Amino acid sequence: MKFSLTKNTKNLFGIPLYQIKAEMSFGNISKGDLGGYIEKKENLSEEGNAWVYGDAMVSGNARVYGNAWVSGDAQVSGDARVSGDARVYGNAQVYGNAQVYGNAWVSGDAQVYGNAQVYGNAWVSGDARVYGNAQVYGNA
Repeated sequence: MKFSLTKNTKNLFGIPLYQIKAEMSFGNISKGDLGGYIEKKENLSEEGNAWVYGDAMVSGNARVYGNAWVSGDAQVSGDARVSGDARVYGNAQVYGNAQVYGNAWVSGDAQVYGNAQVYGNAWVSGDARVYGNAQVYGNA
């Protein structure tokens, strides 16, 4: 088992999220390290080096997998997917059916939502909004 849910919680719109704890060492995570907050075990993959750090929150049917990281005060929710070597951090939000994957980074106060996709080596930052059926990819 890669991680467990602790009794430490945060509420997100009345939904309890549980802080995660590493049950084994992997990537740059050491056994016993505390991570961010998830609603249920299905939000974070047992495979790869995916991790939720700091005060970041993952909820709903959202999923973080591969070697992806969610950190800072970032939120991933709905049916969103963060995978590959993607990074979501700062105050960024990824929600709806949005996908962030490959080597993409979403940071700052950026929001990616709807059916939007950010992938490849793309970076979305600042106050940017990517939504609808938009795609940001390549070295954008």
